[in-house]
Amino acid sequence: MANTADISRGMIIKLDGSLYTVIEFGENKTARAAAKVWAKLKGVDNSRSIEKTWNSGDTIYPVRVEKKNFQFLYKDDSGYNFMDNETFEQLALQENLVDAPQFLKDGQEVSVLINTETDQPMSVELPDKIVLLVTYSEPGVRGDTATRTLKQATVETGATVNVPLFVISGISQKKTSCSLMSRTLFCPVSASLA
Repeated sequence: MANTADISRGMIIKLDGSLYTVIEFGENKTARAAAKVWAKLKGVDNSRSIEKTWNSGDTIYPVRVEKKNFQFLYKDDSGYNFMDNETFEQLALQENLVDAPQFLKDGQEVSVLINTETDQPMSVELPDKIVLLVTYSEPGVRGDTATRTLKQATVETGATVNVPLFVISGISQKKTSCSLMSRTLFCPVSASLA
């Protein structure tokens, strides 16, 4: 069994019958009392976020998780369909298991976390960087560049995101592309707007 000294960021633990991933953790030491270990946890099989405190040395129950590469195929009534890149098996998952479904496009590589005890998929993680084509954006206002001003734009997956003023619709990916990092769309400053 593992104890609180083994906690690490990203670890998945079983707590009160539910699975949680460790977002952040730390240790509080005081001169008069025993050390305490705290953690911010996000539910894997539910969408709850909680904070939990243990005494130093308490037993925790980590869950063995395997991360496998899958390819997004399509979305239908049964959910989001993915294909294992090694075995070519197909897997249909519900929307609540997908990290940011509005940014999925056909053929995109994703990581699926699978519980090794039950062989059940737990969640789908998108890559840190996603290249998307801007399909629609309002023209920027000339002279409004003193501050970091953003405008709404629609990308090829249909999602609406905030982009810098110089981004226009219809730019091919060869000339410029915007990338999604931590739910923010970044575009290169040297973009060609022709």
